[in-house]
Amino acid sequence: MAQIVLINITAEQTQGLFGEVAGLLAKARAELLEVKSATTLGKHSMGFIVRLPLESSDGLQVALNALAAKVETCVLTQVQYHDRMQLEAEQRYVLSLLSRRVTAEQLGRVVAIVQAHGLQVESAQRLSAITPLDGGERGCVELTLAGAPVDPQGLRADCLAAADALGMDVAIQADTLERTHRRLAVFDMDSTLIQAEVIDELAKAAGVGERVSEITERSMRGELDFRASFKERLALLKGLDVSVLDSIGAGLRLSEGAEELFAGLRRLGYKTAILSGGFTYFAKQVQARLGIDYVFANELEVVDGKCTGVAVEPIVDAQRKADLLRELAAREGLTLAQTIAVGDGANDLPMLALAGLGVAFRGKPLVRQSAQHAITTLGLDGVLYLLGVANGKLKAR
Repeated sequence: MAQIVLINITAEQTQGLFGEVAGLLAKARAELLEVKSATTLGKHSMGFIVRLPLESSDGLQVALNALAAKVETCVLTQVQYHDRMQLEAEQRYVLSLLSRRVTAEQLGRVVAIVQAHGLQVESAQRLSAITPLDGGERGCVELTLAGAPVDPQGLRADCLAAADALGMDVAIQADTLERTHRRLAVFDMDSTLIQAEVIDELAKAAGVGERVSEITERSMRGELDFRASFKERLALLKGLDVSVLDSIGAGLRLSEGAEELFAGLRRLGYKTAILSGGFTYFAKQVQARLGIDYVFANELEVVDGKCTGVAVEPIVDAQRKADLLRELAAREGLTLAQTIAVGDGANDLPMLALAGLGVAFRGKPLVRQSAQHAITTLGLDGVLYLLGVANGKLKAR
């Protein structure tokens, strides 16, 4: 005869305690059905479900009670165990709550929303350091959710509204192996990797800054066709002396968190790429600063030291970005589910939709509403939290 026993153990963090418990279970000839272990703020918690020979039960209980820990045991009926396994078999989701400072109000609002949509919080943990090492403030709490959302689009809309109201970002992903095993990340450049639209900076040097900036803004909002607007803006640069390129390039500033993100992606073995509607001249500079593997951008045609204002085909527009993402994934032997795309403008939407993880980074309203996920409150390194990276290291699944 055998019985199924649930064992919960909590203790001050004690070196060797897990091994001691494992030894006691082995001595009792227990069959291990489930195990979980975690340490939080110096407290160690372990949970086991075991199938135990009936004659071993009393002896195991005595041995467990002798540990320097709080021990709770409970015999499960077959029905209780079956119900638990049914719960374990349900679809899991991971919700990432990102904010400069995570508050109880933010967490409470998010939990109320997911519960209203048929999901239950199964576990929670903080991924960010309690005291940020760089002196800045950024935080992420990750929730594991069980169940199936009644209205996925309604859930997303409610989360976006709460994010706007409480100064946070909320991302919900299926808890699959791909989430923590993606291997290719592609990025827009202007207003994503750098804090500028380079064509606007060139236009200022050419004395047509206001005209070009207005067209750029409308294009990024999705109000104008990118190809047509790009050709129109480029034509206004005709005659610009290329001597200004170096000074503009030297003044470009990386977006917050860019260096931290790329350092993290390198540690995780990612290939990275710039897919930009901007210009190769500047993209190569960003590539060198961040250690990026591939660059695809537009060529700035120059004759006799002057910009011609003529667009060189193929133009890297919205469709070209999506096509390049497909090509790079195939080149690296990856599925699209193993890719990440990050951008801010309407011309990034096709690649954001195609990637396994599409992120609108400080995106225009249309992009933020349309993309799978959005990061507005943190820097680019917030993307690492969406991959399950805790304090710079990929957490154990």
